[in-house]
Amino acid sequence: MTLRIKIAAAGTAVALSLALSPLAFAQDVLAKPAGDASPVFVVDTPSFLMQTMSANQFEIQSSELAKQKDQEDAINEAADMIIADHKAAGEKLDALLADHPAKPADMPALAPKHQKMLDQLEAADGADFKALYLDMQVQAHMEAVALFRTYAGSGDDQTLVGFARETLPALETHLAHVTAIVHGEHR
Repeated sequence: MTLRIKIAAAGTAVALSLALSPLAFAQDVLAKPAGDASPVFVVDTPSFLMQTMSANQFEIQSSELAKQKDQEDAINEAADMIIADHKAAGEKLDALLADHPAKPADMPALAPKHQKMLDQLEAADGADFKALYLDMQVQAHMEAVALFRTYAGSGDDQTLVGFARETLPALETHLAHVTAIVHGEHR
């Protein structure tokens, strides 16, 4: 194939892609009724529990570390709220799982990801610690909100679905609070 033919073929492809703009495809997307919406992904109960337990311990331990390493009022206020809410959620989950068939045989330690994040926080100091802590809190709470929202909408254990729905607002509050600190909106 000569260069001229390749250029012409590429030009035709570009022209076709411009002609078939996103609006042409919107009809298919908009035609589906909202009732047909299904979760983007489904989280099974054992995965939900393992992720929840590890994330919960990470939140508590990292926030306790923040109270030791950072004396800023906004950080301490956020850490206090996170510690209190996550301890309460952990106690509630433990109570729900006391005689529950989904209870893991052995309670997990921190997942490797959470342990690595905690190790990074332990090694950081000063402004580096503050930036890292806030970044990790935003990331961890975004993941937790997505996990709990997904399980609340698609979980197969109604007791744990109720726990996810009940806990979700606190996680969203934590995310909003920490995000406000990051953006300097906290007073």
